[in-house]
Amino acid sequence: MKKIINILYWVAMLCLLLWFSYKKGWILANFKSIDAKTAITLLKNDTNVSLLDVRTIQEYKEGHLRDARLIPIQTLSEKLTMLKADKNKQILVYCRTGNRSLAASRILKEHGFTPLNIKGGIIQLKAAGAEIIK
Repeated sequence: MKKIINILYWVAMLCLLLWFSYKKGWILANFKSIDAKTAITLLKNDTNVSLLDVRTIQEYKEGHLRDARLIPIQTLSEKLTMLKADKNKQILVYCRTGNRSLAASRILKEHGFTPLNIKGGIIQLKAAGAEIIK
């Protein structure tokens, strides 16, 4: 009986580790994640990118990147038509810390978009010197 409990414990730990790795985008992410400095450089130098903020309306009002389109993650699946013009562009996706943007990037990739998740979200963007507007 003790051996079975031990096996179940390790199976549960493995499942937890796999779930955590998936949520962090470490595994099964079929899109790229980039750091904040790379994102800032892309925004300055590449005209074939657009910017998507997937935070809440309140978070967006507190400060966002210039030209960022707001579509909260909760409504992204229903509002993909708003991004139709960006279908052939890379879409830089950010949130506060990088977790919601991972989920958003998965949704975008499923629907044929080319997302680039910004690791660390707006917190890292601010730290890297991105211009934040209100």
